[in-house]
Amino acid sequence: MNRRFGIGGLILALCWVFLAGSATAQRIQTVQMGKGEAMVAALDGSAQVKAGGKGTPRELRVGDRLHGADEVATAAGTRMEVALPDGSRVRFADNTRFRLLQVDAGSRTRPRSIKLNLSVGRAWANVSRAIGIKSRFELQCENAVAGVRGTVYRMNVNDDKSALVRVYDGTVHVEGGVPAPPQAPVSVGPPKKIAGPKSVPGPRKVTLEEWVYIVKSMQQIQIRPDGSAEKPRAFTPEEDRDPWVDWNKARDSEIAN
Repeated sequence: MNRRFGIGGLILALCWVFLAGSATAQRIQTVQMGKGEAMVAALDGSAQVKAGGKGTPRELRVGDRLHGADEVATAAGTRMEVALPDGSRVRFADNTRFRLLQVDAGSRTRPRSIKLNLSVGRAWANVSRAIGIKSRFELQCENAVAGVRGTVYRMNVNDDKSALVRVYDGTVHVEGGVPAPPQAPVSVGPPKKIAGPKSVPGPRKVTLEEWVYIVKSMQQIQIRPDGSAEKPRAFTPEEDRDPWVDWNKARDSEIAN
């Protein structure tokens, strides 16, 4: 009887070690990606992507690759994590739309350049520190650009184009005065009669105010719908606490361990 119990206990112990090892393997993953690729590392809910920003959107799954110019939209109740080739992670909340502008992990001879544009919704970035190479990691919205080398921060963009950037570790350079998109080229047609000379108006004031702030750890900056910004101020863990923040901190802890 004791022998049977001993064998059963040994088997149970071996199963426990196996399961614990499997759980650790699931948490700690080495993501292999090609040049210019990002990967859907976690997806709770549903999200769709338009490849290159064109065509009919398709459903995303864990393990799918994303490329430059891809446009992604998350559905209600969705949480999504994207792994980047330099080891950084960017997460997106529900009802969020973003575009992957550029993905280049860089090398000793080529600077890292990763840029994402957030149209609306919430994004959380855990940016790996680039060692030995020049680096540019940017989260953009219509009225601001938040760039870093290695830190943890998040950006919220509202429907009225106002935005919030909160920094949890490191420093973030946030700048406004995003230039207007270039005008569409004039179509070429048959020759037309040219009107006589007219007076040309002088230079006009830039519509968006140009500004730059350095936002430090546990500070935030608010960007208004018109593109102007409040000065950075400290925020407390209590006012920041919500399920979205808790989930991101838990994910960051899993990756670190």
